[in-house]
Amino acid sequence: MTTSRGAAAGDDANGDPRVRPVERADLLGVFRIEKAVFTQPWPYAAFEQLLDAPAFLVAEGDGAGSPDTARIDAGDVLGYVVGDLTPNHGRDLGHIKDLAVRPDVQGHGLGRRLLRAALRDLAANGASVVKLEVRESNHPAQALYSDEGFRPARRVPRYYGDGEAAFVMRLDVGEWVRRQNATEE
Repeated sequence: MTTSRGAAAGDDANGDPRVRPVERADLLGVFRIEKAVFTQPWPYAAFEQLLDAPAFLVAEGDGAGSPDTARIDAGDVLGYVVGDLTPNHGRDLGHIKDLAVRPDVQGHGLGRRLLRAALRDLAANGASVVKLEVRESNHPAQALYSDEGFRPARRVPRYYGDGEAAFVMRLDVGEWVRRQNATEE
């Protein structure tokens, strides 16, 4: 399943959230999730500046709801990922800048779906390597990234404003795409 700026991915007949490119109208929902999930949230303006990023995607509810979650209305932003691309002498570098899922719908694989959709978009846009930073204490996120093939590259002391260290993790996108293709066959 491939995403692009013009097509949605993740549409399912079983009512799973739809993953699609962000629209300006989604930013308030994105910002609400950012504030609910992170102790040091990005400002709203940061998301506005990244609207054209090649892998800024949202997951939206279809209105069907779920018995084990809070009410989900059609069009509700349930999660998002922000990924961009930096040209680098023919080996473009992708960067997962932010990924979050609404607290009441966490634990159902939506973060993984968003991450995979962003990686596909970054690969389609020429990324050869994707990096991200993750808090040293965020073991669930580290496990997700490791499961997808990210490997720790280095530890950065006092990376976050509260003094916590970050791990910089890297992924060879070509290798990741080959693994994805092999599992889909």
